[in-house]
Amino acid sequence: MGRGASDSTPRAIPAGDRSGYGALIARRCERAVVTAYRGLREAGTGDFPAFCACTALYRIHHPESSANEARRLVAEWIDHHVILAETGPTPGCDCN
Repeated sequence: MGRGASDSTPRAIPAGDRSGYGALIARRCERAVVTAYRGLREAGTGDFPAFCACTALYRIHHPESSANEARRLVAEWIDHHVILAETGPTPGCDCN
């Protein structure tokens, strides 16, 4: 996942900063993953346990997905929406 430019710690959205939270995420599974990750991190869950929980969540939505595919997509979505706070579309599954 993405890292801060000047150090090796992940950048997280501060609790009071909701920029990017209003961005529309078209896919239900992607929206669920990003919402869960943010909530877990804000509740004090570490980065890796939150990532693992979100990977499991993705696989609940898509049981046909391999573990590697799930990890790749979840990492891309967290990086895009949370770390980089981008609002554009992302690659992913074909669901809506």
